[in-house]
Amino acid sequence: QVQLVESGGGLVQAGGSLRLSCAASGRTFSTIAMGWFRQALGKEREFVAAINWRTDRTDYIDSVKGRFTISRDNGKNTVYLQMNSLQPDDTAIYYCAADATFRLSPSRDAGLYDFWGQGTQVTVSS
Repeated sequence: QVQLVESGGGLVQAGGSLRLSCAASGRTFSTIAMGWFRQALGKEREFVAAINWRTDRTDYIDSVKGRFTISRDNGKNTVYLQMNSLQPDDTAIYYCAADATFRLSPSRDAGLYDFWGQGTQVTVSS
């Protein structure tokens, strides 16, 4: 089992920045990739970004490219999501997830992730 704890959410004005953190504990050696997903009120959960824990290969949805950056600190077993130029459409609960299966590229499919955090709320005011 891998336990994931997100932090760093909050309320920010449009154009502002936040950095989300996701600390992993437990059987972290089994983690291949880490992803961030978000779910806005009344909408389905969507992929935001992911990083391969061992190769640093990353993937982003188009709407956050150039604004969000995913990174990792292996020593701290932590993955980060730096979010700049935030917009009201970014308002959602943000979840981190861990994938324990080797893939050439990190997956965008939430169903393929094995472990999930509890989520952290990000609210962007206009």
